[in-house]
Amino acid sequence: MTSTEFCSRLNLQVPIIQAPMAGVSTPVMAASVSNAGGLGSLGVGAATVDGARAMIQEAQALTDGFINANVFCHRPARRNDALDAAWLGRLEAEFASFDATPPPSLNEIYETFVGNKDMTAMLLETQPGVVSFHFGLPTPAQISAFKSQGTYLIASATNQAEARLAESAGMDAIVAQGWEAGGHRGCFDENAPDDRHGTFALTRILVREMKLPVIAAGGIMDGAGVRAALSLGAAAAQMGTAFVACDESSANEAYRKALLGEPAQHTVMTRVISGRPARCLQNRFTQWGRDVSDVDVPDYPRTYDAGKALNSAASAKGQGGYGAQWAGRGAPLARSLPTHELMSALKTELAESPV
Repeated sequence: MTSTEFCSRLNLQVPIIQAPMAGVSTPVMAASVSNAGGLGSLGVGAATVDGARAMIQEAQALTDGFINANVFCHRPARRNDALDAAWLGRLEAEFASFDATPPPSLNEIYETFVGNKDMTAMLLETQPGVVSFHFGLPTPAQISAFKSQGTYLIASATNQAEARLAESAGMDAIVAQGWEAGGHRGCFDENAPDDRHGTFALTRILVREMKLPVIAAGGIMDGAGVRAALSLGAAAAQMGTAFVACDESSANEAYRKALLGEPAQHTVMTRVISGRPARCLQNRFTQWGRDVSDVDVPDYPRTYDAGKALNSAASAKGQGGYGAQWAGRGAPLARSLPTHELMSALKTELAESPV
């Protein structure tokens, strides 16, 4: 499917998808992207059913375009009391530096979407138009229910094997998530060897091997990057870090300052914040965890329970260097603009880039 055909299917004027950044994307941002001719997205994987419904409905009230609702299809965490206790003990000194103590135990703060009947029913009820999946795939029954309603389904893949599974499962498009991408790796199995394909290499490989439309994601920050992805056969480009500093983003002041400053020059892939590999701006937490072995980190999202508690303790003392400041390798190109102005700039840059 060509980019033109892809855009026609989703009623897009421009082949740009705002990434569903959980905790950063907002209904106003998503609606603004869709109103500007792209596909706005909401990360609802970390939300309750009622919270996700409210976010989707707020966005729908602001746009006639589709909204992409993104959910997490992760494997439920394996509880390991000894590992949890060791992790909390390792973090004790960090908490103490902010006159705080670690939580007494770790909890699974996010429920997987796989087999989640309540979240599925809510998405079937609200009909955002597009539903996308990260960390894996939902059940065949869930896929069938969405298909019967005409919902467009997208899954992230970090390699060919994951893309083939997504195609076989009935997805309508694949996000080729490159190693450069900010936020969590979409690996189906985060403990399996990671080939670390770059965005453009993976995009080209999947374009040649898959029948489905391929959406390039990772390190794309401007219209020239979108044009480069399209030249490799991508149907569209997905951009996340590019939108973090937009006015409508819910990123806090410390996150914005880091993204627009020196920390943007240094992103790192780390598990210590959430328990899964994720690309983040280098900060005090990532520096603390640089020598931590993966096997010492509890499963996602149990690790995230402690990470969020530590960030809260640090923030209460005015220290912003412990948050999940997700960002891709294109972070130095970030711009602080209202979302509609960024979309306008991207469209102009795309039009002016050599074909």
